[in-house]
Amino acid sequence: MAHLDERVSPLVSPVGRRALSSMRIRLTDERRERLLHSIRRFLAEEFDEEVGDLKAGRLLDFFTVELGAPIYNQAIRDAHGFITEKLVDLEGEFYEPEEPYRA
Repeated sequence: MAHLDERVSPLVSPVGRRALSSMRIRLTDERRERLLHSIRRFLAEEFDEEVGDLKAGRLLDFFTVELGAPIYNQAIRDAHGFITEKLVDLEGEFYEPEEPYRA
């Protein structure tokens, strides 16, 4: 997750004026700029559509709001499942029998 400091982009989306402040997904200005560049390049290469910062930013805000939480939540579920699977057989995998000295 991005660090929360003065480099974090504002948490108000122009998309429907919906506030993003309750979301945990925050982008640093550097990451936001890289994503905006990627969006502009993708649209130019795939759709021959040149867009500026405003349109690319609105798309990024839209996708962050609409897809960010579901993707984030799925990643958390996947990580939880992975860790749970590893912990299920923790005792069988690592248990050492306790044998008294000179039984």
